[in-house]
Amino acid sequence: MKQPFVLALLATASAAACAQSSVTLYGVVDAGVTQTSGLRGGSVKQLVSGIMDGSRFGVRVNEDLGGGWRTLVTLEHRLEADTGGVSNRPPSGSQLPDRVAQAARLGLPTALQPVVTAVGSSIGAGIGVNLPGGFWDRQAFVGLVTPVGAVLAGRQYTPAYEISATFDTLGTQSSLAAGQVASLPSSFDIRVSNALQYRIQLGGFTASAMAAAGEGSASTGRLLGAMVMYKGKGWSVGLGHNTRENERGAKSLTGSLLGATVDLGPGRLYAQVGTVKDDNPTGLSGIAASITPTVGATTAGLVQAAFINGFRQDGRLAHLGYKIETGVHTIYLATTQYDDKRAANADTRSFGVAYSYALSKRTDINAVITRFDNSGLGQAAPGGAGYLGGVTASAGTDSTSVALGIRHRF
Repeated sequence: MKQPFVLALLATASAAACAQSSVTLYGVVDAGVTQTSGLRGGSVKQLVSGIMDGSRFGVRVNEDLGGGWRTLVTLEHRLEADTGGVSNRPPSGSQLPDRVAQAARLGLPTALQPVVTAVGSSIGAGIGVNLPGGFWDRQAFVGLVTPVGAVLAGRQYTPAYEISATFDTLGTQSSLAAGQVASLPSSFDIRVSNALQYRIQLGGFTASAMAAAGEGSASTGRLLGAMVMYKGKGWSVGLGHNTRENERGAKSLTGSLLGATVDLGPGRLYAQVGTVKDDNPTGLSGIAASITPTVGATTAGLVQAAFINGFRQDGRLAHLGYKIETGVHTIYLATTQYDDKRAANADTRSFGVAYSYALSKRTDINAVITRFDNSGLGQAAPGGAGYLGGVTASAGTDSTSVALGIRHRF
């Protein structure tokens, strides 16, 4: 009668002995100096964290369960090498684009304009990276890998952003990265909490689907996304799509990206095109209620509508670049165009060069020169991999960023 129980114990002990588990500590510390022109007050010089890569500390856990099954955990903490903090603000601080602030004041009596200024200041105070101070802000998820794919749960990168990063010449590094020209407001959700993702990889083929719940959040609704890409010999192609609801359940930020690479000559050519659409920006639906006691319901509704209109998006993103790696040298050349289809016509084009010199397998020094040309009501300012650039002094003002830094990976 006891034999089955004994055999079960032996089987459990055997399985535990066969399981292989590893824990890896890793990180990046990236810091340097920048000078950015075109900002209020002229050129701004700073010591910053995250010129090429956002500084971070992470933990990876991987356990082989046998038979093609394994568990994995990733926990990744953001850190600011310049201050030791976990969050940062753009060089332009709380400043909003002129098209937002000016639109909200149109037609209002002078006596009521300070109300609009107060609303804008409140919105501007929320511009930055990880302002709530989440410790595992970059990533925090657990997953089960099976012979038919992986299921991951937690805070993760979105599918469309994965395509953007993969087919970006810079790989999201520096002010020259593709996403920099459309970062305020953001053209794509980078990471999302409360996410459940399914991934599958077969040879060069990779695909994923994600659903993230708002879970009662006051500012963010559900996100759905999917991506597919194929990496062949000397070339690759990928397609990604995200769509999100705002806090009221209305369709909000939606974006699609198509990217490709091809080995050409001594380097690799990168290209991507995308569309961005947001008719119901997230986090603005409570403006009217907050100022109605001061200005009345009618005026409050007009102010809210003006801010919403200012943050709406309808644009096209195009990126082209070339990367050459030879020995300890890596050179990046790239240009990105954001074409705003709205009446505001807030267009921005970036172009420049980045250079990395490897002192060792873990340490490199970097130099980046990026130019932002703003036209119409375009007002973007270059940032870095670890921080937002914000906006220039006024609509149509151009900006040049020069950065020198050092990066160590461990």
